[in-house]
Amino acid sequence: MKTIITVGCTFAAAAVVAFAAGGKMKISSSAFQEGGTIPEKFSRNGQNENPELQIEGAPVEAKSLVLIVDDPDAPVGLFTHWLVWNIDPKTTEVRENSVPKDGVQGTNDFPGQRYDGPQPPSGTHRYYFKILALDRRLDLKAGAKRKEVEAAMKSHVLAQGQLMGKYSKK
Repeated sequence: MKTIITVGCTFAAAAVVAFAAGGKMKISSSAFQEGGTIPEKFSRNGQNENPELQIEGAPVEAKSLVLIVDDPDAPVGLFTHWLVWNIDPKTTEVRENSVPKDGVQGTNDFPGQRYDGPQPPSGTHRYYFKILALDRRLDLKAGAKRKEVEAAMKSHVLAQGQLMGKYSKK
């Protein structure tokens, strides 16, 4: 089993990738392609709804999934837009404007316990939708912050995947 460690803040998943062991998953969206533009509807300038997401490749031994949406280009550093854990590992779709099945939402950096879409203060930012499969469920209360979630999932990540979309200030 390999451990991947990424150093530096240029890679959005650095904190998460440090926990990765082995497998790859796929996360995609019908709303935008990898590296494409996230439609305004899914931003705080629009309807502030999460886009539909498709998930593939969760290992059969997974006990739960974690979904993290973040922006590494924020002036304050890595900025979390959505944090959901204990998602049913059989989940293959997150519907638009919904919380994944069995998902517990944490506190994002706005702060709020919900999806809050892109709203960069200037320029174009990258937004990463990350999915992680864990070998356990997380014993955390709703509203936990990212540091708590990352600490709880350390050494428990079986596989992961990510989707990156871009959004520009309107």
